[in-house]
Amino acid sequence: MATGKITKKSIDALEPSSASQLLWDTDLKGFGAKITPAGSISYVLQFRMGGREARTRRYTIGPHGSPWTPTTARAEAERLQLLIAQGIDPVDDDKRRRRESIDLAFDNYASHFARSCKGVGWARLVERVIRLYLEPVIGKKPLPQISRSDIVAVLDNMPEEQVANRRNVFAVMRRLFRWAVSRGDIERSPMEGMETPPPVKPRDRWLKDDELRLVWNAAPQCHPCFGPIVHLLIATGQRREEVSGMHWQELDRSERLWTLPGSRTKNGEPNSIPLNDLAIAELDRQARGDVWPRKGRIFATSTGAGFTGYAKGKKTLDSAIEAEQGDPLPAWRLHDLRRTLATNFQRLGVRFEVTEAVLNHVGGSRAGVAGVYQRHDWKDEKREALDDWNRHLEQILSAPDS
Repeated sequence: MATGKITKKSIDALEPSSASQLLWDTDLKGFGAKITPAGSISYVLQFRMGGREARTRRYTIGPHGSPWTPTTARAEAERLQLLIAQGIDPVDDDKRRRRESIDLAFDNYASHFARSCKGVGWARLVERVIRLYLEPVIGKKPLPQISRSDIVAVLDNMPEEQVANRRNVFAVMRRLFRWAVSRGDIERSPMEGMETPPPVKPRDRWLKDDELRLVWNAAPQCHPCFGPIVHLLIATGQRREEVSGMHWQELDRSERLWTLPGSRTKNGEPNSIPLNDLAIAELDRQARGDVWPRKGRIFATSTGAGFTGYAKGKKTLDSAIEAEQGDPLPAWRLHDLRRTLATNFQRLGVRFEVTEAVLNHVGGSRAGVAGVYQRHDWKDEKREALDDWNRHLEQILSAPDS
């Protein structure tokens, strides 16, 4: 075993042989230089964690050359020996740092979390929150180094008027860090003890009969996907993404039934929606007849992708309504069409349980013990309610403009 002062001169004097050789420094115990048969030189530190009974371990500081020279490698070896004296194993510490910089870097970890999310609606929300709000602020910061101040910075970076969106972002972050704790990737969530942002005031907007007629009649003036989507939103009361993502294989014309799988619902629960006359008529128009395709998207863009142009479609729809009546419609959203159906169900005397079954809500009468033991699917009652809604809609649409 060769020994000597590790300097530029002694390193330059090293010659390769048939086996790897080590030169151990005479001034700094455990510090050495290794040369392979191929002539590659690297700096190492040999150490024990504990007394003489402990196993000898060797840590590679790095290859000779920038940034590792005899001087810089010696300084690194001295730093590592200080860690060892404090009971920190540099081999394990290096593995931890490498893992934090790659596997636990927030951008990589958040993508991993997003891929684990189930349910189309939740997965879409998680992807959007990570892309728009989390990554621009947190970036590649290692997960164990993320603090409460980072969480606050994300929320402070959002417009104050986005009350509902702030709660969504908070919920995604909380779920992400809880997931990390459950996997053992961090010990505690940086969000422990943080208060949830205040809830948004529940919306109570629903469209009156004359407003609903204006929306229905103006819809055909919009994008060839958006107009029919609006008609089906009104006729069925389902969610925007559920209608726009409808596939022919989910539909049965002879049974007049739409079977919506749990993978496409917001709450992960499947739903069966009886199709009334107005819904059938709209789908017939999409199929160009009463024989429907066996599979494929109903509302596909020119590229074959699903329709997502809701904002532009809504703007066109509002402009058409304003041009028709001379004044804009009071502020409303597509989601208000679900509330409009639920409100009219109440006007028509539909039972609350049936309304919740049509809307696929899991709260209220379908929550708790009742939700576990009450397995009636309300199929006949849902069909009757939607047929009553169809008759009411036809009366609205045939009424003279006020």
